[in-house]
Amino acid sequence: MKWITRENANVDRVACPWLIKRFVDVNAEFLYVPAADVQAVAEREQAIPYDVPGAELGHVDGRCSFESFLIKYDLGGDAALTALATVVHAADVEGDVDRSPLGPGLKAIARGFKDLFGPDDQRKLAMESPVYDALYLYFQGQSPAAS
Repeated sequence: MKWITRENANVDRVACPWLIKRFVDVNAEFLYVPAADVQAVAEREQAIPYDVPGAELGHVDGRCSFESFLIKYDLGGDAALTALATVVHAADVEGDVDRSPLGPGLKAIARGFKDLFGPDDQRKLAMESPVYDALYLYFQGQSPAAS
């Protein structure tokens, strides 16, 4: 399946592909295009848009896109993913950075990758995915079921 979003990825547009590859679509292909081209390219490529205005898998009802994925794909029962979603939200949504004490750190890490790799969104995705793997494992160890 193809998935599409705006180019120049930051927190949500890297966290969502990580989530998709791990829990929704292991063979996913990600397209990053100029914001003005998302709809046309999505139709042409039969790609599912995410983290763009008006998308079901976007910022809806105060959620970030990562949280919208948890709802759509019924992943909210995974305590580690739910905890990770709180961090992603804090790092991604202006004004909500204090929602998680890890939010400012993830925001700084994402900004660092953005500065390192500039417009190369595929490289950012490849290099940042281990950060989300590590956070997910960290939160798995925090759950009462892991004790």
